[in-house]
Amino acid sequence: MTANTAPAANGGGSRTGAPTGLAANNASKAGDRIFLGLSTGAAWLIMLILAGVAVFLIIQAAPAITANWRQNDALQDRTSGFTLGYANFWDYVAPLLFGTVWASFLALLFSAPVAIGIALFISHYAPRRVSGILGYLVDLLAAVPSVVFGLWGIVVIRPFLGPLNDFLNTYFGWIPLFSGTVAGGGSTLLAGAVVLAVMMLPIITSISREIFLQTPSLHEEAALALGSTRWEMIKLAVFPYARSGVISAILLGLGRALGETMAIAMIVSPKLIFSFQLLTNDNPATIAANIANKFGGANATQAEALIATGLVLFIVSFAVNFIARAIVGRASGARSNRRGFIVRRAA
Repeated sequence: MTANTAPAANGGGSRTGAPTGLAANNASKAGDRIFLGLSTGAAWLIMLILAGVAVFLIIQAAPAITANWRQNDALQDRTSGFTLGYANFWDYVAPLLFGTVWASFLALLFSAPVAIGIALFISHYAPRRVSGILGYLVDLLAAVPSVVFGLWGIVVIRPFLGPLNDFLNTYFGWIPLFSGTVAGGGSTLLAGAVVLAVMMLPIITSISREIFLQTPSLHEEAALALGSTRWEMIKLAVFPYARSGVISAILLGLGRALGETMAIAMIVSPKLIFSFQLLTNDNPATIAANIANKFGGANATQAEALIATGLVLFIVSFAVNFIARAIVGRASGARSNRRGFIVRRAA
């Protein structure tokens, strides 16, 4: 009986289990199709939103870009100091674009080395428990609102940089960057750049840290096995692998600085000028801060001009982020090609 019933039991199990497995497989395929549809729709939604923003900016900005500013009374409102007699839109946006790029470049100059150093310490030097806490604190820094950074800059950074401003102006005033009359209240571009640098730290640090951690352990172990110190191992194995990723992280941080509004508007005393001086009250305005300061009191035509400057900022920010993504994509493709070549040679 045992010999006769065992096959029957096995056969019965296979027959009754087949529909159940088939139903589970169909349900899994249905879930995959639903997830694919949702993810595809989300991707298209992002593209539509981006296209919608671009179309809105272009439509609203076109009248101001093509207008004759000298013959338009609404754009020559000297009482509000809106244009100060600019001949056309490009003359108006040029100093704003200069101030945006100059302030962001200074912030990048301060932030990038510190951020890379923090990322390197977290990934290769700090103990595991310490690295976890530091990583959490760095990520938490990204959640601080811009207005809080602005208040911190007014209350802390301005007074803190006061003696440094006097020192730089006294002993290095022959350098154009530190020349001029030092701002008494500390409303300098240097203070604004320092705050922007702190705001850029979380982005650059987080991305660089993850890239450093992705370095193949075999590369690091090989460098150490050849007698390299830890710093030599990082220089020979980690930095070459992470170079493109770090560059993209820096560019993404630059994109954050380009669009920053409240911190610069609160700390710096902006003017529509071209100036490289860091310690005076005559600071070039940024596009975002200029829009925040003047949009509330602008008439319809002036609002179109401000939106047009926003279009310029949109294009610059988009170009910076596009370059960052292109660098990452090129590096990923190069690494894939190298792996494929090694596998083919091994085969």
